[in-house]
Amino acid sequence: MSSPSVLDTDTPGGGSFLGTVTGAFGVFTSWMNSLGTVWVFALMLLVCADVIGRNFFLSPIVGVPELLSYSMVGIVFLQMANTLYVGRFTRAEIVIQWLSNHRPVAGSGLTGLFDLVGAVVFGALAILSYPNFISAWVEHEIDGMPGAFTMAVWPFRLIVFVGSCAVAVVFALNCLNQISGLAAALRAHLAGRSEEGRTGWPAAVAFVALVAAAWLFLQGEPSNVTIGLVSIAFMVALIGFGMHIGVALIVVGFVGIWFIRDNPIIAERTLLHAGSEFLRNHVLAVIPLFVMMGLLVGVSDIGRETFDVARWMLRRIKGGLGIATVAANAIFAAITGSSIASAAVFTKIASPEMRRHGYTKRFSVGVVAGTSVLGMLIPPSLLLIIYGFLSEQSVGILFLAAVVPGLILSGAMAAGILFMAYKMPSFVGGHSDDDGDTETIASSAIKLLPIVILIAVVLGGIYSGFLTPAESGAAGAAGALVIAVLRRKLDFQKLWQVLVETGHVTVAILFLILAANIYSTMISMSGLPQHTSDLIASAGLGFYGFMAVFILLLVLLGMVLDSVSIMLIILPLALPVVQGMGADLIWFGIVSVVAVEIGLLPPPVGLTCYVVKSTIDDPDITLADIFVGAFPFVIIMVLVTILLVAVPELSLVFS
Repeated sequence: MSSPSVLDTDTPGGGSFLGTVTGAFGVFTSWMNSLGTVWVFALMLLVCADVIGRNFFLSPIVGVPELLSYSMVGIVFLQMANTLYVGRFTRAEIVIQWLSNHRPVAGSGLTGLFDLVGAVVFGALAILSYPNFISAWVEHEIDGMPGAFTMAVWPFRLIVFVGSCAVAVVFALNCLNQISGLAAALRAHLAGRSEEGRTGWPAAVAFVALVAAAWLFLQGEPSNVTIGLVSIAFMVALIGFGMHIGVALIVVGFVGIWFIRDNPIIAERTLLHAGSEFLRNHVLAVIPLFVMMGLLVGVSDIGRETFDVARWMLRRIKGGLGIATVAANAIFAAITGSSIASAAVFTKIASPEMRRHGYTKRFSVGVVAGTSVLGMLIPPSLLLIIYGFLSEQSVGILFLAAVVPGLILSGAMAAGILFMAYKMPSFVGGHSDDDGDTETIASSAIKLLPIVILIAVVLGGIYSGFLTPAESGAAGAAGALVIAVLRRKLDFQKLWQVLVETGHVTVAILFLILAANIYSTMISMSGLPQHTSDLIASAGLGFYGFMAVFILLLVLLGMVLDSVSIMLIILPLALPVVQGMGADLIWFGIVSVVAVEIGLLPPPVGLTCYVVKSTIDDPDITLADIFVGAFPFVIIMVLVTILLVAVPELSLVFS
């Protein structure tokens, strides 16, 4: 769920001086974004060159880890302003969207307030980062290995400063646009052309009252644990009202640290560290590289050919096209790692084929939505990468651990479709697919060869120890690029679109990780995890009782938030508790990912279902049809989650 953009055509002042300034600054952020886009591509080439030099010529490129580390800072802060400008910062839009549509005065006022907070946050980061830039410039600060490889630090700190300023300006322009909208809505109301009345104000009044109550409460001398609890409640309220999730995490973390330590200087240092130092981690390079690989795979038609082969192999089985979708999704997941990408691809490929062969509209879209969640479990998985970073666990071991659970979930979905085809034929529909007879073993092998090569490069490289996760991502992206070019599916314009989208997705994720670092620091300082462990012990819930509550919470949050945000919000609190109980963190990561993915299917948000609806080209298929069609897969995932909790060894077979 992304934020409204200053580019929205309904934005007041679009043709005014404010609109002109906004457009001009948008061009500036676009140029910054272009630099970051080229940087991402160069990063992939650099890592591939290092792998080739190290393994085949015994001549590695010196300084690659340092370049990767600083590159993550440069890429994020170069592209962050444009990511916000085009509306890709993550937020929960249910309340704010309803207010904007039905109560424009309250909606514009609240959105403008949130944008103002964002401007203040990034303005503060710019002010705090400026002395670091000046110091690095004056003192000629360098990093690397003297005598072998060194580089100046000041350019990267300049990027942090300029990038922070640019984001603050975009937030400020958004705020001014909302003020313009607020003025227009008020004029319409006063002129009697609006039904706004007084019913639009309770949400705004409730928000102001919440802020005042929290502030007054903290003016006493509450314990650190109480501050932590109030901070979490306040964060949930901010996110629920529609503040950008990353900004909400920063605000709550900053204020919480301030009150816990009774010292704003410590909070400022935490913000500065998160903004300029935390992202300087070469491990994070795995995110843009795997995102790029997934997007390149998406434009090369590999998904379509995978489905064609699976359809041919299963053409004689009742419900075969549904099972073929499971198989194709599982294979596609092994080279993309994204549920959203799987949903978008197979909505266009599998759903029309199933409809053509007599499957019901609910089943044809429900099976795509339901099976797309395999993308976040079967390695390489973006969620597992993020979990590994948060929990300080090996990404390679997490990938290994996910193999058996991924196969179990795929098999359970296939068995569920087979059961429904025989026991609920009116829900499934469908008839035999004789068109698949044109396929042969040879043609199927040719179609699957690129997939096999990519899987061997990416997963084989990690499991054999030949490649690190970041190197496998770069090698996979390079391989996907070669495949797309050889198939003539990629021209310069499409490649540029892929690279720009890679930057936007990467920034959206890494900004959340950056913000979550401040939030998790506050949680740790509050002592809340230890207090929670003691509370669970005294309540007699036991480990399985805690897991039941934890999984239920993940599923409920999944109904209103995206998977990455949920992981970043919940794990800082849950991980210390689980560790204190002596549970295996690798197993816990697998269970967490499956539970989070369940929440992508049910209403009111059901993010995957919305992706299917926005992608499907059939006005007869409603959102309700997709939710109903996906519901059996929710049940299947719940049962598999229970199995994984009851039998932890299933997640530890290869780890």
